[in-house]
Amino acid sequence: MSEDSGGSFGWFLAGLGLGALIGVLYAPKSGRETREDILRGAEEGREYVINRARQARVQADQWVDRGRDVLHKQKDQFTAAVEAGRQAYHEATESGVKNP
Repeated sequence: MSEDSGGSFGWFLAGLGLGALIGVLYAPKSGRETREDILRGAEEGREYVINRARQARVQADQWVDRGRDVLHKQKDQFTAAVEAGRQAYHEATESGVKNP
């Protein structure tokens, strides 16, 4: 079974090489033009990835800022609730002490 896989892979590589050779022979552009097109495409791809990375970083920063704001608001609400509870406790204990 492993020999069959090796043979199939060998035929695959042979077909790949033959296809590449035929592609080069029948290419509508010269080698220089093809290389320039490939380089231009690679540069455009690089710029696209860089721009998307910048956008992702900006979006992540926005999410972090929103999360930080929500966290601060919840912290303030929790602090206010604790302070209100503390105040109510003091008022309840003071009225209990004054009216035994």
